[in-house]
Amino acid sequence: MAKRASGAAPRGRRAALKGAVLVAVAVAGLAVPAWAQVAVAEDRWAKEIAAFEAEDATRPFPEGGTVFVGSSSIRLWDLATAFPGRPVLNRGFGGTQIGDSVRHVERLVLRHRPATVIFYAGDNDLAAGRTPQQVQADFHAFVTRVHTALPRTRIAFIAIKPSLARWALIAKVREANRLVRAECDRDDRLGYVDVDGPMLGWDGKPRPDLFIQDGLHLSAKGYALWNTLVAPFLE
Repeated sequence: MAKRASGAAPRGRRAALKGAVLVAVAVAGLAVPAWAQVAVAEDRWAKEIAAFEAEDATRPFPEGGTVFVGSSSIRLWDLATAFPGRPVLNRGFGGTQIGDSVRHVERLVLRHRPATVIFYAGDNDLAAGRTPQQVQADFHAFVTRVHTALPRTRIAFIAIKPSLARWALIAKVREANRLVRAECDRDDRLGYVDVDGPMLGWDGKPRPDLFIQDGLHLSAKGYALWNTLVAPFLE
């Protein structure tokens, strides 16, 4: 479990410092990354994170395993069935953007000291209006946070999937994927799992059988495909 810094600032002071940083960024005219956009209101994911911490307390995950983290495509994945006999931990929480995983990276990832992280997020970001460049920047922030604490940990990014429900965003999806893949190509500790081509049919559109009725979340066949594509990154 990751240790807390003994010299951590009191809660009130940390909030004040965070506010000052955001004000300074705004005055400078710079774009505030998603992970830093913490509103004064309570974190909407507090219950999910608390549930993860309760599970960690009762069932500690061994160091050196694989942590899956990200949005609902991770949360709904039956990892124990998909990868039997492997030390895998699901830390997906639905509806999230990349920045949410950055903000909670210590409790989601770092405390478990994994050898490998499998990461999926990004389509919620684009659907919310974030740009491909912002998606790449937020992923870079996630990688930086992980590698600052765990420099040898490998991180595999599952490409933002082409989906029936969000087909109108496909140009942005592919640009975001291109930017993230370029970053992965520059670091041997990063991997890129290409799911775009394998999820398309003869007509160049997403295969309906890979999705449940909403056209966004994966069906059993969709996860079976992802299992095959991701398995080599667990070796």
